[in-house]
Amino acid sequence: MNAWCGTVTEIDVERARTGKAYREFLRVPAMSVGLYVLGVGAVDPQRPHHEDEIYYVVRGKARFRAGKQDQEVVPGSVLFVAREVEHRFYDIKEELAVLVFFAPAET
Repeated sequence: MNAWCGTVTEIDVERARTGKAYREFLRVPAMSVGLYVLGVGAVDPQRPHHEDEIYYVVRGKARFRAGKQDQEVVPGSVLFVAREVEHRFYDIKEELAVLVFFAPAET
């Protein structure tokens, strides 16, 4: 793939059609990217990944815990989680939509 262009709204519509919380929309060997959406009060079932991750909060309000760090997340929040670190979103007050960047691509 040499280029990709789309909108978060388009990706979210496709994600909603699947009924799943996560929709990957880009994958190359060096990275993969997806949209992760959790509703108010949802439980985040994530387990540690084998890849480093960056999250960008598009919309919503929640708390996020990674290792011993804990913080509120709001639109515009950027989070980094190193591979194999336990982490999750919780106390979701407003539907949370997060762009997730894995490097290298998620396995």
